[in-house]
Amino acid sequence: MQELNPERSRNTSLADYEWHEHAVKDPEEVAAMVDMSIRNSTERRKLGYFSCATGNPIDDCWRCDKKWHRRRKRLSTCAIGFGRNAVGGRDGRFYIVTDPSDHDPVNPKPGTLRYAVIQDQPLWIVFKRDMVITLSQELIMNSFKTIDGRGVNVHIAGGGCITIQYVTNIIIHGISIHDCKRTGNAMVRSSETHYGWRTMADGDGISIFGSSHIWIDHNSLSNCADGLIDAIMGSTAITISNNYLTHHNEAILLGHTDSYTRDKMMQVTIAYNHFGEGLIQRMPRCRHGYFHVVNNDYTHWLMYAIGGSANPTINSQGNRFLAPGNRFAKEGKENGTIGTGDHKET
Repeated sequence: MQELNPERSRNTSLADYEWHEHAVKDPEEVAAMVDMSIRNSTERRKLGYFSCATGNPIDDCWRCDKKWHRRRKRLSTCAIGFGRNAVGGRDGRFYIVTDPSDHDPVNPKPGTLRYAVIQDQPLWIVFKRDMVITLSQELIMNSFKTIDGRGVNVHIAGGGCITIQYVTNIIIHGISIHDCKRTGNAMVRSSETHYGWRTMADGDGISIFGSSHIWIDHNSLSNCADGLIDAIMGSTAITISNNYLTHHNEAILLGHTDSYTRDKMMQVTIAYNHFGEGLIQRMPRCRHGYFHVVNNDYTHWLMYAIGGSANPTINSQGNRFLAPGNRFAKEGKENGTIGTGDHKET
């Protein structure tokens, strides 16, 4: 396997590089691909090629199809950035969630969301109707799953929320996630063949832990016990796009700690998100890796918008900032590499 970092320390094992096998060698190349995709989509809108065109390449990929509900899996071709290869449950069958209950996290009932996400085969998960799902414990996902909330109004609220741990190829689209609580000290199933004891979860809306090829798109998140979206412990190949985040202190954390150097290979695209009212900080807060923050809308944060430590590379392009009145919340401090690019329409 080709090393991603030629300056390998004496204490670095092969396992450290296997952990990051999904990172790309040249993240600037991926950022340039995103830039080109945005420019092309914007030009098509200006030229009037499609009456439905928005200039957002993700939305234009599937929303222009009036029969998208019959071709749901086409969504898996629409991601941009580092999470663009996340296929989710594209290669599996559809699974329809019919039951919002979650009474038994070890032996979940067929028809529930928990039953769907623990299956070992790929699944594209949809919902029969509007529902509010209050999870008794964190929802631990298995690999190759799509949670697709388009066409219905689905809330995960008031209980445990989503954990993506040591898995790959996850798409979460069109869900409202809010009021997540700390759960744990309980047995929870994570696959068809395994369940185990879970200590207390932090209460993140979406927790990404040691995972890769993840796409989080068009969700609304607010008011959780810890973070709204956290990606830590060697996670990489992630795109977080088109989400609406409000009413929270620490919005998005990318990177475990300053001393956790495996996150040097973390690569995340943050695109077309609206960081709305009631947010305080971490939009995102980055450590070690490469972060492309492009075409996001920031309105009235209370402490700071984008932050980092442990020498991250933050490529900030085309974002719109409506700063608060507090002058201290407008300051910029560099602790890493920060790049800025041309404005693009949001």
